[in-house]
Amino acid sequence: MNNSQEAVSELKRITDSYENIVFFGGAGVSTESGIPDFRSVDGLYHQQYDYPPETILSHTFYRRKPEEFYRFYRNKMLFTDAKPNAAHLKLAEWEAEGRLKAVVTQNIDGLHQAAGSKTVLELHGSVLRNYCESCGCFHDIGYILNTEGVPRCQRCGGPVKPDVVLYEEGLNDKTINDAIRFIHTADVLIIGGTSLAVYPAAGLIDYFKGDKLVVINKSPTPRDSHADLLIQAPIGEVFSQL
Repeated sequence: MNNSQEAVSELKRITDSYENIVFFGGAGVSTESGIPDFRSVDGLYHQQYDYPPETILSHTFYRRKPEEFYRFYRNKMLFTDAKPNAAHLKLAEWEAEGRLKAVVTQNIDGLHQAAGSKTVLELHGSVLRNYCESCGCFHDIGYILNTEGVPRCQRCGGPVKPDVVLYEEGLNDKTINDAIRFIHTADVLIIGGTSLAVYPAAGLIDYFKGDKLVVINKSPTPRDSHADLLIQAPIGEVFSQL
């Protein structure tokens, strides 16, 4: 089913009927806020650099060429002007009403929290948090943007690393376990703005055993055939009609 009025009406019926909804989202939730999707045609993966983004955003590259890592990171990963869109705002509204239990996100931009969501499980971390690798001292995104080269801790001078899961790094165990618990016990799971191509995150969907699976994404996903409701459209556009 595409982005027809009938599909949107069915989505509204589902979200009005249940009080244990979990949302699982990816880059497509933030593209309508002006944050590029790595894997879209216009995304970072199709731009030219000395190294491909997958290489730059890896643990190995961060250790070997931290200055080059930070040049790319400041340039292409930090979007301080981005604002929550209709999808972020609607999810926060549902949570405030007690119907949405958690947002499980692959995004690192903090826009769900900016919209007012409280229970947000960030599978891949957040650009808003940065920690000294020597003493653990916290530094915000502004500190990273206002430094050059490898940012150094104000307290001890150690290197500061973003609280973002790089390629080759494992996900946080507690975040994973909490996400599994919320997904496993949900009555409705809404998958939005993700092609479900990134593992292990995408594998969390396997834990859903509830009543209704909703998939909202511009391009096909491996779960389309399992969906009780499939809407192939930008998620912000869909949620703005609810």
